[in-house]
Amino acid sequence: MQNTISITKYEAICNLGNSIDEIFNNALKSDNDFFTPVDSIVKGETFPLGKINCVLPEITEEDYNIRCNRLLLYLLDKLDKDIAVLKEKYGNNRIGVIVANTNSGVDEYEKSGNKKHFEIGNPAEFIKKHLGLNSFYASVSTACSSGIKTFSTAQKLINKGICDAVIVAGVDALSKLPVFGFHSLEVLSKTRTNPFSKNRNGINIGEAAAIFIVEKEGAGMIIKGMGETSDAYHAATPDPKGYEASRAIQMALKNAELSPDAIDYINLHGTGTISNDLMEANAIYNVFGGCTEVSSTKPLTGHCLGAAASLETALCCEVLKHQTLLPHIYDGEYDYALPELNLVTKPVHKKVDNVLCTSFGFGGTNAALILGRR
Repeated sequence: MQNTISITKYEAICNLGNSIDEIFNNALKSDNDFFTPVDSIVKGETFPLGKINCVLPEITEEDYNIRCNRLLLYLLDKLDKDIAVLKEKYGNNRIGVIVANTNSGVDEYEKSGNKKHFEIGNPAEFIKKHLGLNSFYASVSTACSSGIKTFSTAQKLINKGICDAVIVAGVDALSKLPVFGFHSLEVLSKTRTNPFSKNRNGINIGEAAAIFIVEKEGAGMIIKGMGETSDAYHAATPDPKGYEASRAIQMALKNAELSPDAIDYINLHGTGTISNDLMEANAIYNVFGGCTEVSSTKPLTGHCLGAAASLETALCCEVLKHQTLLPHIYDGEYDYALPELNLVTKPVHKKVDNVLCTSFGFGGTNAALILGRR
């Protein structure tokens, strides 16, 4: 392994809970449903959404007063002492900020008319200003793969000596825009998403935020390898053969200097759409066959868009920390038109050294990340 980086601290919030500990504990309770029925977006229709029901801090500066930033501020307050230590260690000029995001404050803009609200770079700019940092900051917006690509950018910043540490985040709040968009594509499910089932019929939308402190060295989880590819196949439909998705995984394995059988668990993208599950089943089977234990956590959290891979990376850190695999929630009727994957049917306690997190987005953008314990 070369040029590895470490996640030394992390926190998250989503519909499952207001901290990563609460989120992980609730994710193990496979018989619970954490979605909120919402009938106020699509006229005459109700959809289960992964809504955060939490009192969030206020932001007084109008340019940054959007829900995405309030979610981030909630987590920044939780990490306040850790960030203070980081600033003391490296100084304000050596800490970068990278944020995954797809919607920013598009809903707020409809009411405010403030163009700052819908800028994709707004959340990254907010963190930089709120923390008083003076180094590189940017947002990454590559649809659902954004959350993994933030770590790739952070690695480049650290290894090229631009930053000594990076605050990596992913955030998206519930918004009418993606709900309408997925509804128009006829992939928004009125029931809990059902990935890899023959009865699957689409996704649920959720909201989330996750923040990570990333350093070159330090106690925590190691990012051992990453892979990024592009299908160039279709704007909204992945290549059903999953060739480039497989290649992204193989790149991550090569960078980590690991063989496929060294991966103990895979957190799947697992959206529950017909086309994504077909592509992903092929991609995973092409590399691992049907042996490696896998699950999708989107039946618990919904698809959190730009924050999806960030939240799922935090969950993978918890898998390594607690040595427990997360269950795959579905109706148990596997679609045998797909290659058969080894779905985790209940929480499994076992030795876990290496986990893979996959993420695939519109436009054929593919990303894979391998985490391990230090």
